[in-house]
Amino acid sequence: MPGLFSDMPKILDFLFPPVCPICRAPVSEHGTMCFDCWLCFNWISNPKCHICGYPFPADLDLGPRPLCPVCAAGRNELDWLRSACVYDDVSRTIMLPFKHAGRIKYQKIMSRAMIGALDGIPGNVDIVMPVPLAWRRLFKRGYNQAALLARPIAKVLGARMDTSSVRRKYRPDMGHMNAAARTENIRGVFRVTHPERIRGRVILLVDDVMTTGATFRELRRVLVAAGASAVYGVTFCRVVRAI
Repeated sequence: MPGLFSDMPKILDFLFPPVCPICRAPVSEHGTMCFDCWLCFNWISNPKCHICGYPFPADLDLGPRPLCPVCAAGRNELDWLRSACVYDDVSRTIMLPFKHAGRIKYQKIMSRAMIGALDGIPGNVDIVMPVPLAWRRLFKRGYNQAALLARPIAKVLGARMDTSSVRRKYRPDMGHMNAAARTENIRGVFRVTHPERIRGRVILLVDDVMTTGATFRELRRVLVAAGASAVYGVTFCRVVRAI
């Protein structure tokens, strides 16, 4: 029996060969995408803003620590932020089903890409915190997609994952709102319930997508007020607008 259980992964791979979850082409490991699908994504690389990771055109030589106009003006959402790819028609094909349709099989692809995006993080992280969901939305969806992404990230970083120190009130969905409306809608929505866990800690926020940065800004505001020493962030994708 012990031998049977040790061989179970091989048996399962034989019965259910690993395939790319996007195009169904054969791959070497479950939960990974094929090379052709990988090439379709607009992965964010250098040059990018040193603070927020905003991608610049590839042909620009901006030196080792370039800043976008927002961060240069001191209006950055977080102390440090990275995203794995640009939010576009391709990234939507896995991000939206993962978030809204229970397609959690995409978690491995997304979290691995986010771990890669964390290269160059300024220092050690004490707490990995998925952006909280309101209880009503969590009950309806059945899971917090940010928590699924955060778990392997916390493991790689050797940091504590925290899903209970901040609570979120229910507010209407922000998908149709512009930046100003999102900022107004999100204000006051988060509440720190255990400030003693936050005080003096470096916190990495995790979410699936950054649209305007309103959620991150508000979370950083309440965490800093509770004594956090720094607040970083990572997402799978981000909306890229001209700035």
